[in-house]
This record gives sequence, C-alpha cells and structure tokens, in this order.
Amino acid sequence: LANVQSGVFYPLNVLFIFLPFEISWSVLILLEPLLASVFIFAYLRNLKLDKYSSFFGAIIFSFSGFFTTWLEWGTILHVGLWLPLILFSIDKIRFNIKDNRQIFIWSIILIFSTVSSFFAGHLQIFFYLSLVGAIYVILRIWQSRNKKLAGIFFITWLITLMVVSIQLVPALKFILLSARDLDQILWQKDGWFIPWQHLVQFISPDFFGNPTTLNYWGVWNYGELTPYIGILPLILVFYAMLFRKDKKTLFFGSIFFTSLIFSLPTPIAKLPFLLGIPFISTAQPTRLLFLVDFSLSVLAALGLNYLIKSGKWKEIISPVVAVGILFIVLLGFSLMGKELGIKIEDLEIAKRNLILPLSTFAGAVLLIFLFFRINEKHKQYLMLALILLTIFDLFRFSWKFNTFSKKEYLFPSTLSIDFLKKNTGEFRIATSDPRILPPNFSSVYKIQSVEGYDPLFVQRYAEFVSAINRNKADINPPFGFNRIVRIDNFSSPLVDLLGVKYVLSLSDLRDPRFTKVFEENQTKIYENTKVVPRTFFAEQTLTVVSKQETIGKMFESGFDPGFTAYLEDEVDNANIGKGTAQITSYKDNEVTIETNNDKEGFLVLTDSFYPSWHAKIDSSSEVKI
Repeated sequence: LANVQSGVFYPLNVLFIFLPFEISWSVLILLEPLLASVFIFAYLRNLKLDKYSSFFGAIIFSFSGFFTTWLEWGTILHVGLWLPLILFSIDKIRFNIKDNRQIFIWSIILIFSTVSSFFAGHLQIFFYLSLVGAIYVILRIWQSRNKKLAGIFFITWLITLMVVSIQLVPALKFILLSARDLDQILWQKDGWFIPWQHLVQFISPDFFGNPTTLNYWGVWNYGELTPYIGILPLILVFYAMLFRKDKKTLFFGSIFFTSLIFSLPTPIAKLPFLLGIPFISTAQPTRLLFLVDFSLSVLAALGLNYLIKSGKWKEIISPVVAVGILFIVLLGFSLMGKELGIKIEDLEIAKRNLILPLSTFAGAVLLIFLFFRINEKHKQYLMLALILLTIFDLFRFSWKFNTFSKKEYLFPSTLSIDFLKKNTGEFRIATSDPRILPPNFSSVYKIQSVEGYDPLFVQRYAEFVSAINRNKADINPPFGFNRIVRIDNFSSPLVDLLGVKYVLSLSDLRDPRFTKVFEENQTKIYENTKVVPRTFFAEQTLTVVSKQETIGKMFESGFDPGFTAYLEDEVDNANIGKGTAQITSYKDNEVTIETNNDKEGFLVLTDSFYPSWHAKIDSSSEVKI
C-alpha cells in the first residue's frame, strides 16, 4: 500500500478483479488515449473552440510523443490523462457559481478526477498536474474576485487530501525509509535532462533511430526524450504563439516554455539539484515532457481555431518558413555529419527517417495554402484533410513504437518456471543475468526473489545488498543500483542468509556451494546447498550499537549466518534455546510460523524489516520485533 505505483485504489484497476489479466491489461492501456482524448475534447470545447479544433487537439494529446513512449507502463498516463478533466471541472465551477446544483456536481467530478489521478500511481506526474491545477485555480479566483469560489476550491482540496491520505501517509513513511534520495543516477549524466541535440525530435522523432527497430543511436533513453506532436500541429503552435493575442495562448505558452526550460540542461533547471530540494531533486526532469506535450496540444488546437476564423493567409507564412528552415538544417547535418565525427551508418538512419517527416511537411504546406484558396463551402473538406494528415502522422509514429504480441508470450510457463514453482517454496531465487528473468517478473509466478525494480526500496536492504556486491562492510551511498536491486557476488555467505535457494545462470557457477540441478536450453539452475532457512532460532545473540557495526561483524571471518544474530537493541539471552521453526503459511500480509522450543528462544525471520509489521506468539498480546 505504501508503494503508490501499485495503484491499489485506482478505480480502473477494478478490471483485474473481473477479467483475465491479459484482457484487463490491454483494456487498461487502450483506455489511456481514449479517456485522454475525450477529456481534452470536452475541455477545448469549453474554451470556445470549434469541434474541428477540439478534435484536432484531442488527437495530438492522446498520441503525442509522451503518450506514445509511456503508453505501456500503465501508470504514468493514467495519472496525466485526468488533467484536462480537472481543468474542465474548475471552469465549470467558476462559470456556474450561482447554481448550487452545478457546483455540487462539478465539485464531485473535480474531487474524483484528482483522487483518481493520485491513486493511478506516479507521484512525479501527479506533482506536475497538481501544480498546473493549483495555478489554474488561483488565476480563475483572481479573475472572478469571488470569495465563494475560493471557499469551494478550498473545501474540494481538503476533501481530496482526506481521501488520498489513506495512501499518501504510508507512502511518505516509505519514502523516508527508502534509498530514494541516496541512490539516484548522477544528475550530471547525459539523459537526466533532455540533451540539446534531441530537440530535433520535435520535427523528426526517429532522427536518432528507434529502439523498436533496434537502430537507436541517441542518448539514453528514447522514451524520456521524445516530445513529438506532429508536423502540422507544430506549425500551428508557432502560428498561435505568434499571432493569437489572448490569455489562453499566454497561459499555455507559459506552461510550455517553463516546462521546456526546466527539462533542458539550463542553469535554472540545475538549481533544484545543486540545492538538493527534497522530492524535486530526485525527480528526472525529462518527465516534464508531459506538460510540454499537453500545452502544445492545446496551443495547436488554438492555432487551428485561429486559422479557421482569421483568414489571413500571410500570417501562416512565417511559421511555415520557420519549420522549413529547421528541416533544411537537419538535412544539412545528415549530409555533412561525417565531418563532425558521426558514424556513416547513423547518418544513414537519420536521412532515412527524415523522408516521412519531410513528406508530411510538404503535404501540410500544400493543404494549408489550398485552405486559403478555396471557397468557404469546401473548406470543411480541407479541414478534414488536415486532421487526417495529422492522424496518419501520429498513428504511424505510435504504431511503430508500440507493438502487439500474442497472448501466449505474456508470462509463459516454461520448464524452468515449473521447476522453480514446484521446488522453491518459501525460499528465494536470484539470477546472474537479468536476461533470464527480468526484475519483478518472478512475482507474476509467485516466486520470491531477492531482486527487484522500483524507484522506492528500503534503505537498509539496499545497504545490505550493496555490501554483498562490494564484498566488504561498506554501506555508504551511492549504491549504484539505479532502481534495480541485484546481487552480483554469489560467493558471499550473506547470500545464504537472504534465503537464496536457486540461482539462474547462463554460465557455469564455480562456487562449490552451488550444485546444478536443472537445465533448459541455455538456462542453468543451481541449488544453494548452504542456504539458511527462512526462519530459525539463533543460538547466540550479540548486541551492537550501530548498523555499521552490524555489517562489520557480519563480514568478520567465522560468522555463521544461521547461528548468530546481531541485534541493534538489548536482549536477554541467558536462557536462550535452540528449537525448531517452520513456516506453515506465507502470504502477502501474514506469515505463520510453527515453533517448538523447551526454552525461551530468539526467532529470526529473514525478511526485510519494516516498522508496520507486528508479531504475536499464539494469540497473546503483541511482542517486540
């Protein structure tokens, strides 16, 4: 529950209760562009845009670069898609301030959409969304000068906070116990901000290739650096910002420029990381592309709306020329890049992937100038042609990156998986190569693993695994996991304490503790003959004063991980006895252990400690962990 990305309370996750996993997942993913387009269409209509412009903006937002590259994650976009409905609800409350029934209805919708966005499971995108929503509310209150409106928004905010607190409170507790602020990628590294050269992806998304076609040669990673909204929409964005003189354009233009400035390696964008501002300094700024693409989709719709109404064909020339110049620069680079040390094969990829954007640009220019030449009676056909061109542009881009797979490929059962499910029990597994079983995949099969991929993981566990990998009592950050906790050093006896019974490998393990017990094609499964039981009675307990002393003792020669327990607290072990202990039930939220001991004993459970766990002996009152 503390891990927000699990989306426990997200309303649409109810699908998984009633439908098979593969159907629920597919529906959940397909709902992202569908709901986003419906919500932003309603919002753009609310801004007094015509139906063509509103539909145009809806297509751009729901198939933009950000939506395309994050589509299959199932959390980030489900957070972001609620933003237009939130803004729509705010406007509805403001413009119906004298109608209490409408205020009540739209306040409920505002609360529901904000709560759903939080529960969808990505704090960073929710933070950006909340920031825009808060600014929007302040501006609407300032415009109306109405105290009642301020009171309504304060009450909706308070109710929202109360509802989300059921997950927010444990999440904040988890964050404070995690290694989130200690083990980040160095923000000076390429790809943390959007590299300047990747701005070319505004007009040619695959200039640096595409990971789906296995020819990507840009900075890591494609999904973080693609702001593409289409060629025609980009022309109309320039058009709107140059010639529309209204508050809507100013507001969304400000969001665009602010978000872009903070996502690029500019001096002002580096300030939060230099100052170590909590939360912001742990968030990768490339995710600001959500706000970049959202604001651009609105601006493009505003541009099309202005194009329809203005009828001033000379104004469109300058944005067309600006985009044309950008294409000329890219063409020149792709032809002369060899002189700058770029590989010939990479330049060939760039040139090949410029053909379609250039063709789309030519088509857009032709349709725009035809739009001003034909009579009013036939303009609606040109409008449809402009929209269809953008649909083709964005759909081709999206379908290239996101592919469909056969159902049989979704978590298939293999002989190795069957072996592990049958023999692992309450023990854990590990892999020497992540290609065998990528992090988190084992959870689908209910096989426990010492590895995992998540932005949040308990700091003490990170320190322990880091010491194992370093093969010394060093628990100082950074740990170098980059959100993927893995064990690289299987020779350490502390691996035995983690309950690793099986290691999956593509190469032979030379350690005598490991015996090969199964093989399937290239995958070899080794059994750890020295694995420590998941629960046991320690025959000796020793008190230490700090976590550093704890890890130091565990690295001393002669340490027996199944015999001695080092405790960072005083425990009376005068009458300690060696009994037997066996796990009889291991569930997500409850572990039942059957013990037999003729004396008092100190029982060890080799799970990661977390403060919200509670322990009872039989049905007695709670005992100390």
